[in-house]
Amino acid sequence: MTIWRILGIVVLLIAAGGGYYVYTNYLNLQTVTTSLVTVAPVSEAIYGTGTVEPQRWAKVVPLQRRRLVELCSCEGQNVKAGQVLGRQDDAEERSALRELEVTNQQAQRDLDRAEKDRGKSDAAQTEYEQRWTQFEESKTRIAAQNVRIDSLVLRAPLDGMVLRRDGEVGEIAGPTDVLFWVGPPMPMQVVAEVNEEEINRIAVGQKAFLRSEAFSGQTLRATVSQITPKGDPARKTFRVYLLLPPETPLRIGMSVEANIIFREKPSALVVPAEAVAGNANAFSVVGGADSVRALNELGLSTSVSWVSTGGGASLELLEGKELPGVAAIPS
Repeated sequence: MTIWRILGIVVLLIAAGGGYYVYTNYLNLQTVTTSLVTVAPVSEAIYGTGTVEPQRWAKVVPLQRRRLVELCSCEGQNVKAGQVLGRQDDAEERSALRELEVTNQQAQRDLDRAEKDRGKSDAAQTEYEQRWTQFEESKTRIAAQNVRIDSLVLRAPLDGMVLRRDGEVGEIAGPTDVLFWVGPPMPMQVVAEVNEEEINRIAVGQKAFLRSEAFSGQTLRATVSQITPKGDPARKTFRVYLLLPPETPLRIGMSVEANIIFREKPSALVVPAEAVAGNANAFSVVGGADSVRALNELGLSTSVSWVSTGGGASLELLEGKELPGVAAIPS
């Protein structure tokens, strides 16, 4: 490579750098980014999160803290109200019941003897009444003990399916431990939490679109069926119930994100978010007679910031060029 070729390359690099410097610092040309605007149906939605649950279900919780001695293997099976699902250890209660039954038998014998002599004297009549009272008290204590034993039996609270079973035989469970979830699996609903500042926009019958990570490619729908009258003051949320259609693929216990539609517009100007993102001073411009005519026919002329009948002139203005008509207007 000759010295003259090297010098030529250096001169070209200096010229390119100088041209870029002049372009960016003296010409002050404005760069305009354009985006394609379309007409499409749009909607406004309120966001919430929730969990899929059956509409009607109940938890089975032990009333006392005792060891589990029996649990059915019945997840997914249908059960009837009152059907036994499990038992807790009742050895102590049954031992006490046997003692009460022995006492009751003795009270029965004492009452029989007193009944034979009740008519002989006033003292015998009084003895009979005391024995009768003791016998009745004994029967009452036996009945109460049977109730205590029965409280250690876990029963289905309603007709339905055993949706879930927790706990194992041998473990100790108490009132804070849910052992069974029972209820009809259908229909299902989403119990969603919505911020209190948005709740006034929600009404029964509104549509909702759901998103679940398990079904990311599917459109999941629901309908607002109920709104709880009282909100949670600590979390500042209200509970909204979304009824799911029978064909929904969602399963009980899944978490979902919900967008509840409270306003829809069949046709509106849709601008890409990147066209106005991060710019509080962004505005919309529509130019050209045909474009203006289309806006008027769709009733969207008030949805844009500026409207011009000159399409080419609008583009030149956005490019930063000086228009004779604009230049003639006093500043």
